[in-house]
Amino acid sequence: MASDIPLGQRLRELREKADISLRELAKDVGISPPFLSDVELGRRYPSDEILGKLAKALKVSVDELKHLDTRDAAQDVKRMIDANPSVGFAFRTMMEKVKDGRVSPEEIAAKIKGLYGSKKK
Repeated sequence: MASDIPLGQRLRELREKADISLRELAKDVGISPPFLSDVELGRRYPSDEILGKLAKALKVSVDELKHLDTRDAAQDVKRMIDANPSVGFAFRTMMEKVKDGRVSPEEIAAKIKGLYGSKKK
């Protein structure tokens, strides 16, 4: 799979490959057809919950789809840091360890997934 294609385009490819109509997939996932259309066109992004349902319906992993989400996370991180100094401290500490080579981004992601990934909301 090419990682340079947008999330929406990949979802459409998977939907068409599975021979599922946009309306049918939207109904199965519990979203409106216009919302799914906007996602496929790159105008909107699904929540993690909806992304999980889309992945399940299209028989792919959630991680595969998450890697295609090209939204700029920097603004979200900045807002979080501005709102809570403890987040800023944690982020700076993590980045120092990455820059020093003491930990890789993949190791951080695995630790976070291990801590929080298995808990149900």
